[in-house]
Amino acid sequence: MADITVTPSGAALGARVTGVDLSAPLDGATVAALRAAWLEHLVLAFPGQPMDHDALERFTGYFGAFGDDPFIAPLPDHPHIIEVKRAANETASVFAAAWHSDWSFQDTPPAATILHSKVIPPVGGDTLFCNMYRAYEALSDETKARIENLEAVHSAGLAYAPDGVYGETDGPDRTMTIRADTRAHAKKTHRIVITHPETGRKALFVNPGYVRTIEGVSDEEAFMLLIELYEACHAGANIYSHHWEPDMLLMWDNRCTQHMATGGYDGHARLLHRTTVAGP
Repeated sequence: MADITVTPSGAALGARVTGVDLSAPLDGATVAALRAAWLEHLVLAFPGQPMDHDALERFTGYFGAFGDDPFIAPLPDHPHIIEVKRAANETASVFAAAWHSDWSFQDTPPAATILHSKVIPPVGGDTLFCNMYRAYEALSDETKARIENLEAVHSAGLAYAPDGVYGETDGPDRTMTIRADTRAHAKKTHRIVITHPETGRKALFVNPGYVRTIEGVSDEEAFMLLIELYEACHAGANIYSHHWEPDMLLMWDNRCTQHMATGGYDGHARLLHRTTVAGP
């Protein structure tokens, strides 16, 4: 077993892990220790990890089957890896610069997302995360009772439909290969309050990127309730701001976090490779 060291970020979530080489195969005890750290801290950062495509796929496989990544074209020779990239001279909007949990509109959203950094700008480009356990716990007992059996309606339409943010009118110089499709308008409902299948803890499962409304209530009531929930999610004390380094692997628990990209690196290139782990 690798002699790993887990250093918490000091924020509401997140930890830095050293003492393990992710470019090499891992033994079962090391994988179990990493899974335990991931479930405890929700977001794990592994600095100083140069990895090729095969190593990234092997590491992903330790945590489950590959997830399905719709609407973004994968690498031609590695169908489970997508590129999150932006050219130095690109003027298109920063990709994923809104709070969301990955692919929450799917029947079974991914359990984990894994990003490996290749090119990191000297300024900007941090990724923000929030803790959805703590967001739930911060709610009043009245609100908890109110939302216990409600379901939110999720859809990718505002982002990936032809008339969406990344659709036909998206920036012509965007370097990511996004595949807008009318299928993005499909809707899926999920419970607003979920129980994490591994930790047994309750968490909120709503996000402004993909949630359109709440089933069974008026649009006005849904809007006001979602605002209340998002205030709990995105309160300053509930956020971890992750600063990237070259050759860093980052993995997070998609079931109990939200995240969003930030900009601030115009004139500099940025490239990361991404995989997802199928849920639940």
